[in-house]
Amino acid sequence: MYNGLTVGFAMTGSFCTFKKVIPEIDNLSKKGANVLPIMSNTAATTDTRFGKAEDFVNTLEKITGNPVITTIAEAEPIGPKKLLDILIVAPCTGNSLAKLANGIADTAVTLAVKSHLRNKRPVVLGISSNDSLGANAKNIGLLLSRKNIYMIPFGQDDCIEKENSIVAHFDQTEDTMCMALEGNQIQPMLI
Repeated sequence: MYNGLTVGFAMTGSFCTFKKVIPEIDNLSKKGANVLPIMSNTAATTDTRFGKAEDFVNTLEKITGNPVITTIAEAEPIGPKKLLDILIVAPCTGNSLAKLANGIADTAVTLAVKSHLRNKRPVVLGISSNDSLGANAKNIGLLLSRKNIYMIPFGQDDCIEKENSIVAHFDQTEDTMCMALEGNQIQPMLI
């Protein structure tokens, strides 16, 4: 189905969502996409109660058949060599979201986005942040107004205990990707 399509799939440190995101990567790989996995240093090296970093890296490499990009030097060629047709960042933490909104490219993931955008190709963001409706709300607004940035539909995950928290509906990753490849934002975006 996706033969010939190269998808960058970047993960940042919202560890609680990794087990929701990895099946989406597996799905794209099984449907023929060449998936290049990218992880922030934090995501690639931090063991948490949600799992060991090494296990996540190994799983991504097994699913995709490609090594995980974890350094700025490894991410830099993405733009100049036009390695990707589309780049998905999921989960995209509030920290990474803020960096992207403000043009900061100091991790493998943020540099991959910057490098990829120079080719005017789509970037899909899957937000997962406890401060999305707080300090990060302005960054979401900034990114929504940028060309070639698309969002996986998202909503509050616990409006009682964490009223500022938003998480993407990762099960809509593939549909969002398909729409973004056509230059359209999937709707509804707020769920």
